[in-house]
Amino acid sequence: MPLWKTIPDEIKATDYTEKESISDGKVQSTSQVTIPTLSIFLPKETKPNQTAVIILPGGGYTHLAIDKEGTKVALWLNSLGITAFVLKYRLPNDLIMKNKNIGPLQDAQEAVRYVRNNAAKWNLDSSKIGIMGFSAGGHLAATLSTHYDDKVYDSNPKVSARPDFSLLIYPVISMQNDITHKGSQINLLGNNPSQDLIDSFSNEKKITAQTPPTFLVHATDDTVVLPENSIIYYLGLKKNGIAAELHLYEKGGHGFGLGVNDTSKFWTKHCEEWLKMHHYL
Repeated sequence: MPLWKTIPDEIKATDYTEKESISDGKVQSTSQVTIPTLSIFLPKETKPNQTAVIILPGGGYTHLAIDKEGTKVALWLNSLGITAFVLKYRLPNDLIMKNKNIGPLQDAQEAVRYVRNNAAKWNLDSSKIGIMGFSAGGHLAATLSTHYDDKVYDSNPKVSARPDFSLLIYPVISMQNDITHKGSQINLLGNNPSQDLIDSFSNEKKITAQTPPTFLVHATDDTVVLPENSIIYYLGLKKNGIAAELHLYEKGGHGFGLGVNDTSKFWTKHCEEWLKMHHYL
């Protein structure tokens, strides 16, 4: 489903068109997104007042790992009885956006409002709408969790963009130079961002008592996105009295999706238990 009737602050660029990388008949990766969409995945059995999760695939704000961190994750959530939505969000680019810093956040906010607005249509409980992000998609999910009230486009103020919970899997959290993922920082904020801009998108600095409960997963041996990202966010949540759970695995590296053969392969079971504990399953 297209996310917008009119994309906010859009710049038309005729030579900027979406690219898909396909193997085994499946779209593995998407880049240069111009039309954001939501793809809905319904569980086999639909019950009233179901939980929904909007999934934000990662890819360093340059592409979206739409199969490994999108479709496959949606099918796993369906197996738990959760309705899943994969958001194909616009990647920050000056060619198609008046302000590339907020382009992805506009899409994320609208995705939550869209699902919440249409909750009855899909038998969803409008107070059980979560966000899930991987890597740079985790940065966007954390940005949404801490900037859901930011006025980044003209929206209906009656419909909140606040997710009810966040699932952050090896997320980029901070834009601070010592722990950020440099590629994500450059793509979102530009080559020489001001300290104010860095601080604004360092989500560990934006946690309040209203930030949603959060489940975090990272591998200690992740050298691409340092585990300090998840740790600093967890500590900020704890300080603000927010329900939070952090799983730090010894092995797993970066980009393990639903899990690999090392310790990180168990995170989905831990996530399922956390969702049960919070009455989302």
